[in-house]
Amino acid sequence: MSLARIARNLGISVTTVSRALGGFDDVAPATRARVAAEAERINYRPNQTARRLRHGRSEAVGMVLPAAPGQFDDPFFLRMLAAMGPRLDQAQLDLLVTTARPGADEMRAYRHLVEGRRVDGILLARTRRHDERIGYLLDQRMPFVAHGRSDEPRPFASLDIDGAAACRQATERLIGFGHRRIGLINAAPVYMFAHYREAGWRAALQAAGLPPGPMQAAEPTEENGFLAARALLADAAPPTALLCATDRLAVGALHALADAGLRAARDVSVIGYDDLPLATYTDPPLTTIEQPVERAAARMVEMLLQLLEGADPAGMQEVWPARLIARASDGPAPTMTAPQGTVGGVDDLKRDTGGRHDTTGTSRT
Repeated sequence: MSLARIARNLGISVTTVSRALGGFDDVAPATRARVAAEAERINYRPNQTARRLRHGRSEAVGMVLPAAPGQFDDPFFLRMLAAMGPRLDQAQLDLLVTTARPGADEMRAYRHLVEGRRVDGILLARTRRHDERIGYLLDQRMPFVAHGRSDEPRPFASLDIDGAAACRQATERLIGFGHRRIGLINAAPVYMFAHYREAGWRAALQAAGLPPGPMQAAEPTEENGFLAARALLADAAPPTALLCATDRLAVGALHALADAGLRAARDVSVIGYDDLPLATYTDPPLTTIEQPVERAAARMVEMLLQLLEGADPAGMQEVWPARLIARASDGPAPTMTAPQGTVGGVDDLKRDTGGRHDTTGTSRT
């Protein structure tokens, strides 16, 4: 047994070795250091199953991703996982990922993780306005951090991006370009982020004295963006600009424009949301709203680690600002030749053309 070998080599008891490797405070720091060094020298690796049983913890964090068509392969989720993994690894926690379709299958997946004591905490993405998952986790007293807010009245740890302010900013930009009929291609209304992004769009139009433009809503996929844009363009009074709730919807909208013989920016302006890597390589490059997914995912892990140490979730709600990235898919309304005045008080706009950044303002070159 390796513990006995370490104890024999160092002339101490097996119990002391075990407690030293377990990080117990009743073992002197110098002894813990000696034990760690000897364990490394003989390439000792603890039995994780025994360790978990001893501490009464699974030493794993769970995440349930949507399995509906077009959702599991969403780059948003892949970016989150890629950022969470290394930080959890540093904390010696495994990331247990499973998939389920929204509804009964999804709740069974959560019950399996929580009631089966397979995880110590949950990372939850893409919150809903009336989110059964959040209510269940609160009832179970399971530590969790949500990416997004919800109508759940009880406090829970969450990190969100201010989609309302971001979409208001983007709509103000389009208004500044002279657009008066601005359509919205939104995600399905069940999602909380869709609610906030629509609210920002409506607020900007109302402040400018403009009526709400036409709107389509669907699951955020390229195909649905294409179908939604095609429907809006077929309207008797089609919009001259489209605000899209995600980049995937915007990519579909760009294809719909091309299919109709129209050019983004020249004929119809398009703005997306997320700043996925593909946004730089669309034709034309997509003006979009940057969402710091990797930074947010890493912060969610930090918040969950605090909860696992006993922190109170009541004070753990963070809302971060987003930033508009101007590229080449939007511009003056077709009846205009140049932007009129300043653009909706946008102070932190970053100009991006072909990878070149210009932070001098909102003018187009």
